This record gives sequence, structure tokens and C-alpha cells, in this order.
Amino acid sequence: MEYRRLGRSGLKLSEISLGSWLTYGSRVEADAAKACIRKAYELGINHFDCAVVYGARPHQAEEVVGEALREFPRHTYTVTSKVFWQVGPSTYDQGLSRKHLIERVEMSLKAMKLDYIDIYYAHRYDPATDLEETLRAFDDLVAQGKILYYGFSQWTAAQFENAAAIVDKRNLRRPVASQPVYNMLDRYIEKEIMPICEREGIGQIVYSPLAQGVLTGKYKPGMPQPEGSRGADPKYGKFVQRYLSDDELLERIQQLRPIAERNGLTMAQLAIAWVLRRPEVTSALIGATRPEQVEENVKASGMKLSAEDLKEIDEILGQAE
Repeated sequence: MEYRRLGRSGLKLSEISLGSWLTYGSRVEADAAKACIRKAYELGINHFDCAVVYGARPHQAEEVVGEALREFPRHTYTVTSKVFWQVGPSTYDQGLSRKHLIERVEMSLKAMKLDYIDIYYAHRYDPATDLEETLRAFDDLVAQGKILYYGFSQWTAAQFENAAAIVDKRNLRRPVASQPVYNMLDRYIEKEIMPICEREGIGQIVYSPLAQGVLTGKYKPGMPQPEGSRGADPKYGKFVQRYLSDDELLERIQQLRPIAERNGLTMAQLAIAWVLRRPEVTSALIGATRPEQVEENVKASGMKLSAEDLKEIDEILGQAE
């Protein structure tokens, strides 16, 4: 496993991180989740991602992840959570107000049974709360030692710009992490998000590098969805349907297989190596329901694709300039 610095922070994260979206606390039993987390740690993964809303109920994935990590020395890993989405009937059960942030951090710490969370994210932007209020709350939480760093997930370029201007003007602690979707099919962050974050010292910890499993090549045009796959799951497959309804795209993805094979990579490893080709990306978040998936995906760490490989990928996917 290779490691990269997160923006201008002092954190050095594994190039591959383990996430828990749509898996731990929901589709995957606790014992299987713990086996995946244990395997990830053994293979050098030191970054584990979670959120308040992950799991079948609020904080359930945090409980699973926190329990699994307790067998390891606390100083040897980083763990995250995220807050924003509605998790209850109260008007205070959502958003990025000071009240919700302060109270929800306490609930996350209790669920994980931790003294602090390494990175706490604003899971989305909250137009109903003044941005300065949110940033001051994050700043206070860092000062109190309840979180060490904070960041934003799926914010726009303008929202990053506004946040940077406020922390500079008010001399607040700066965000260190951005968590956007990024893969061969979703490249929007390259144009504005990456340059702004690089300028502001914010690192990218990207999710869905496999495009919900589509870039593994297991979904084939005109064929039934593989049994047990996310695409075949009526509850959790909604996030992948926009890809699966496009047979032309699925055919193009199959054309990537020779590139993977000549590099000695699986399709999944090719997709992760492609994401990690950008120095702005600190780490790629993977999901896993079995330890074997973790073992396969971590092999993408340190893999380099040639300029010819990258050009061919762009041509196949219709991304060539």
C-alpha cells in the first residue's frame, strides 16, 4: 500500500480507503463487515469512511465500523463521518446549523465509542443555514478536540470558493478534505473543483471509483443483472440504474478489458488506477461485501497507466478532447 498526503494537512492516507455506503449496517451483516474491515487494515488501509445516515437506521453503520476498529490501536487509523441529511422528524434532525452539528457529533462519537473523529464532513451544502455559522461550528469542534479536521462532500466550486473566503476573513481553521464522486464516467470535478481545492490545500478523497460496480465489467449489454449484484437489488440498485439503462455505454466498458489485461489488472483495478493517476486525489474509497474484494482492489495502489493507456480509455469512452 502506498500513502498520500491529504491536501496541506498532516494526514497521510492510504491510496485505497474503505467506505460503508450501502453496505455496512444495511446490506452486509455485522460479522461480514468486520471481516472486510479487518482485512483492509491488515493490507495497509488506514482510512475508514462512514456517515450518520449509512445503515438501516441513523448511526448504525457508525456502530459497526467503530466496533470493528476497536481491535486496532486508535493512533494507527483515521475514521470519518458525515452530517446533513434528515435523520428524524424534528426540524433539528437535519442540515448544518450549529445546533445540529454540535449535537450530531456527540451522537456519532457515542455510536462509534470514540473520543474523537478524524474528519467530519458536511455531507451536502445547506442553503438554509448561513455558511459562516456552519464554518464556525466546525472550527469550535476542532478546538474542542471532538473532531481533528473537517471537509465537504459534493459541494460546488462556488461553495468551495465562498467557504475559503470566509475562513480567510474570519481566521478560522481551514477545511482539508473534499469527498466527491469521481470515476471514468463522472469527471466533472476536473474542470473547477480540483483546481480550487488544490489552491486551497484541500485533498480529494473520492467515492464510487468503480461507478457503483459498472466499471468492473460485470454488467453486460442485453444480459440480466448478475445475481447478488447491486444492480439486481431493488432497494439499493437505484443508484446504478442510470448506467445500466445505457447499452451503448455498457458495450464501451467491455472494450476496456484488453487494456486491463495487458497491464495485468482486473477491470476494477484498472478503474481505481485511473482515478489515482491524478495527484490531486489522495485516496479512492472502495466498498466491499467480502474480504476478497478488498484484497483485489488494494492491488491497484501504486499501479501506473501509460499515456497510451489513458488516451485509449478516453477514446473508448468518448472522452477524447
